[in-house]
Amino acid sequence: VSGSLMSIYSADFGNVDVKGNIQFAIDYVEQLNELHIFICQCKGLAVADVKRQRSDPYVKTYLLPEKYKLGKRKTSVRKKTFNPVYNEILRYKIEKDLLKNQSLNISVWHNDTFGRNSFLGEVELDLGTWDWNDKSNKQINWFPLQPRVTAASEKLPSKRDLQGLIRCFVFTGRKTLSTGEVHIWVKECHNLPLLRGNRLNSFIKCTILPDTSRKSRQKTRTVSKTANPVFNHTMVYDGFRPEDLKEACVELTVWDHNKLANHFLGGLRIGLGTGKSYGTAVDWMDSTSDETALWEKMMKSPNRWVEDVLPLRML
Repeated sequence: VSGSLMSIYSADFGNVDVKGNIQFAIDYVEQLNELHIFICQCKGLAVADVKRQRSDPYVKTYLLPEKYKLGKRKTSVRKKTFNPVYNEILRYKIEKDLLKNQSLNISVWHNDTFGRNSFLGEVELDLGTWDWNDKSNKQINWFPLQPRVTAASEKLPSKRDLQGLIRCFVFTGRKTLSTGEVHIWVKECHNLPLLRGNRLNSFIKCTILPDTSRKSRQKTRTVSKTANPVFNHTMVYDGFRPEDLKEACVELTVWDHNKLANHFLGGLRIGLGTGKSYGTAVDWMDSTSDETALWEKMMKSPNRWVEDVLPLRML
């Protein structure tokens, strides 16, 4: 399951059989450059709190495949009802052209006092194929709620990629164990998502896991106003033994720099993807087949650069 969908379902503590319908309409307001979702009401929702025979539902929306703040909105909570009425508009400030690569996820949740919220169903619309000129698409319609998506990675392919060059030196010291350096040369990115028109100011962070200390964290300069930034930046990490290369993972994350908050755009984890590090199960050792292939190629090619173009993903 992709990071976006994990974010949506991460608060789900229930095991509710989905039923019922939701009534809503969507429209893009050209004058405001805003996507409007009018959440009208729900009908026939499932019982979330079986003991007290009640549900306290609210509606949450995401623009996918992004999972940061731009993509999340919520209605108010309606207590003790299976037929809540909202009549609320959820707004997104976003350029219309950017919606071609987005899906709109509308999900219904039971609000629990202790934060143990339960998933009650969802509807997902592919905005890339949505006909904004069709008047019937602007009308309020009923949609049946669906169980959660389980194959999100197949539904939401990413068109973003980062070109990374990795260099590895391994040499033998006369009085110490065999140690060497890992060099990561980040060359450029292609087709990054434009969150704020053309005002994308991107930079890349690098961490060598499992070390999350400040010493392990390095980053590039910020390249402004382009979806295809060129960095040509090399990060160097020393003290590696050959056996350490099997346990470590290079995590590269791409960010849009903003004065208020940096927004996550995607990342890579380049390692063997074994799920373990030094005998301990870890969730970050989850490299894809392409990421693993690049790391294996580097391990077999000491003192020589190896190169690949890898797609960004949600970590």
